[in-house]
Amino acid sequence: MELPFGKYSTSTQRTPRIFLLLILAVVVLGIIPLYHPFNLYPADLATQHPSEISPNYHAAEEQKIKIKEPETCDIFTGEWVWNPDAPYYTNMTCYAIHEHQNCMKFGRPDSDYSKWRWKPNGCELPIFDPFLFLDLVRNKSLALVGDSVGRNQMQSLICLLARVEYPVDISDNPDGAFKKYKYTTYNFTLATYWSPFLVSTKEADADGPSHTGVYNLHLDEADEKWTTEIERYDYVILNAGHWFARICVYFENNQRVGCRYCGIPNVSELPITYAYQKAFKTALKAINNLENFKGVAILRTFAPSHFEGGEWNNGGNCARTRPYRSNETALEGQSLEQYRIQLEEFKIAEEEGKMKGKKFRLMDTTQAMLLRPDGHPSKYGHLPNANVVMYNDCVHWCLPGPIDSWADILFHMFKMESTKSLEEKLE
Repeated sequence: MELPFGKYSTSTQRTPRIFLLLILAVVVLGIIPLYHPFNLYPADLATQHPSEISPNYHAAEEQKIKIKEPETCDIFTGEWVWNPDAPYYTNMTCYAIHEHQNCMKFGRPDSDYSKWRWKPNGCELPIFDPFLFLDLVRNKSLALVGDSVGRNQMQSLICLLARVEYPVDISDNPDGAFKKYKYTTYNFTLATYWSPFLVSTKEADADGPSHTGVYNLHLDEADEKWTTEIERYDYVILNAGHWFARICVYFENNQRVGCRYCGIPNVSELPITYAYQKAFKTALKAINNLENFKGVAILRTFAPSHFEGGEWNNGGNCARTRPYRSNETALEGQSLEQYRIQLEEFKIAEEEGKMKGKKFRLMDTTQAMLLRPDGHPSKYGHLPNANVVMYNDCVHWCLPGPIDSWADILFHMFKMESTKSLEEKLE
C-alpha cells in the first residue's frame, strides 16, 4: 500500500552537504549505545526494580537500516518475518501489562504470535533498542492521546524500556485513565490522556440499548482534557477509532445534527464516517491553533480489529495463530473508510501546519496490523470462569505481541527527527 504523503523514509539521494550531515548523525547516534554506562553492567543491575530479563535481548549494538536500492524505502509497507529472539519481555518481567492483554497469564496455549517482527519492503527496520531510545528522548516528553489501544501502546513501551529502567508514577490526576510517568535517569516523561473521541464528549447514558453507553459528541470542539495539556510535550501521538462504533449523538455549534443508532425521533441517522472525519478535522486543527505547541504531532493510524464468525457482541472471534501475508487480505469496508479519512485529514493539517511552523508526522500502522489477526487476546484476557461479560477481544493486542513492533517504528521516527534537528542546527 503506497502512502502518498507524510511518510518516514530513507533515501541515498542527498546533496553532498546533507549527506555529510547524515553520516555525522549516524556516527553520533551509533556511538551512544557503545559508551552507555548501563552496558557495563549485567541486565539485572540496569533496572531500578530487578526482575527476570529475557536472555535473548541484544541491546548493546544498534542495527542500522540497510537500503538495497537507491529508491525511497517506505517503512510502513512490508511483511511480518519470523524473529526467534522475541519476545523481549514476558508477563513475569513486566508489571505494566493490563490484565485484559495478559495472554500468557490467562493461558493462551500458543506463543508464536510474539515471535514476529515487521520487515519493510526494501530495507531493514532496526529492532527497538531501549538504551538508545532513552538517550534519544533524554530531557524530552511524549504524550499518547486517544483510546485504550493508545494505552496498549504505552504499556508495550514501558515493558520494552524495563530492560533499562522502570518509570516513577508522577500522575497528577486521580483518574486512572490519565497516567504520567518519569524515567528519572533520563528526565523523560511518558503520559497518556484518555480521549477516545478526541472531541468534547459527555456520557448521556452509561448503559444504553447496546450496553456500551450513549455519548454526546461535540464534533466542533476538541477535548480540553488533552488540548490544554499537550503544549508542554515534545511528542504527541494521536489515535482514535473503535469507539466511534458506539451509539452517539452528534452536536455542532451546540445544536444536535444527527446520531448513530440513537433511536431519537426526528433525528437524522448519520454514518460513523461523518463523525470520524469531523472529529479528526477538529483535533488536528486544534493542534495547529496551539500557539505554544512546538513539538511534533504524530497521527497513528487506525489498527483494524479481526472479528470472524460474528460481530464483537455476537460470537465473533479471532482464533488464528499466524500472520497474513500481504497478498492474503486487504483493507476494506469501514476500516478502509476510517483509514482514508485519517490520511485525508492528516494531509490537510500538515499543509496548514507548514505555514504555522508546526510539525506533523504520520505513523501508519494500519497495513502492518491488518496482517496480524493472530495477535489479539481473544478469550485470553481473563480467567475462563471470571465474572465478566464474555466477549472475545479482537481489538486490543497481547503483550508481548505485535504491538511491540510499534516501538521499532517509533524508534526509527525519533532517530529521523533527531537527524533533522541536527541538520537544522548546522544550517
